[in-house]
Amino acid sequence: MSSERAYWLAWSQIKGVGPVLLKRIAQQFECLENAWKATAIALGEVEGLGGKMIHQILAQRQTIDPVVFLEQHQHDNPNFWTPADPDYPRLLWEIPSPPPVLYYLGQVNAAENQGHTPGIGIVGTRYPTEHGGRWTRKISQTLAQRQFTVISGLAAGIDATAHSSCLRAQGRTIAVLGTGLDLVYPPQNRALFEQIVANGLILSEYAVGTKPDRGNFPARNRIIAGLSRAILVMEAPLKSGALITAKYANDFNRDVFTLPNSPDVREAQGCLNLIHRGAELILSERQLLESLGAIPPLDPTEQLSLLPSANLTASPSPPANPPPANLDPTLSKLLAAIAPESMSLDQIVLASGLETGQVSAGLLQLELLGLVSQQPGMRYQRR
Repeated sequence: MSSERAYWLAWSQIKGVGPVLLKRIAQQFECLENAWKATAIALGEVEGLGGKMIHQILAQRQTIDPVVFLEQHQHDNPNFWTPADPDYPRLLWEIPSPPPVLYYLGQVNAAENQGHTPGIGIVGTRYPTEHGGRWTRKISQTLAQRQFTVISGLAAGIDATAHSSCLRAQGRTIAVLGTGLDLVYPPQNRALFEQIVANGLILSEYAVGTKPDRGNFPARNRIIAGLSRAILVMEAPLKSGALITAKYANDFNRDVFTLPNSPDVREAQGCLNLIHRGAELILSERQLLESLGAIPPLDPTEQLSLLPSANLTASPSPPANPPPANLDPTLSKLLAAIAPESMSLDQIVLASGLETGQVSAGLLQLELLGLVSQQPGMRYQRR
């Protein structure tokens, strides 16, 4: 198991191999040590691995000794899980893009990681109204008192209110960061960060020293959605990161709830859009608890395993439309790299030359603009 852990860490350093592709590689070879030692021909059997990418893998793995790198990495990053570790969160492995390395700080709860303690994600705007803040406090405290784990992103506004309200009710909370564990962002949440370390858990897929980057936060949102049995969007304008979390929740078959308000309230317009698309309303604390109680429990006998790869081949689509003339240059570059045929996230990263975080954030924006559609298995095609 410790050997396999070293190979998960080593594979996470291979540029161009993102979480989606790495999960496919693990499923194909059953263990990543075998994949690390595999020939080019054997790697070519993995869906999404082409000749150029395989050549890059072969070249990069010559520069890394997995066992030595694990020892060096643990010096600055002593606490982390990989999918080879028994404490790796079970729900997170089930998503198409599980983080290959998950760093942690604080109080670990093994039952929580196995999915036996239900986690509820609470997200929303950094600038909530009095209505949104008040209901976030009420809901967070109610969930904490009923032994739910409250999960959020330590951002200002709704996130911070959810964490702090849960702690005041002596509940359990998890914060997922878009930075390394050594950097608190935003800085004004330092005291809250320290309270969570003492009483809850801080998670990040980014190693120590990673600074805030625009692309890190949409990627962080998929972890919040992946860890949660349901996502509550308390307040969100039409262009809110909370809507990205809700989108991931839908993709991962999680329930989405949202707090209604007047269409005149800018901070509620994203919530109303979610309701229009089928999200459940939060009408009262009791109604929410009844709805959450209807979520089926996880089977405690089912173990974390590498599942066989699914057939993710999509039907060809019609020719792509030209991009709008006023499209952001980065989005234009990303759109140009996406074919009308289904492509994996990692193929798009290679074709575009952009960082994985930029691609992940850009794809969601292009989806909202109706220029790209997502297919099963975290695959995309140009519309």
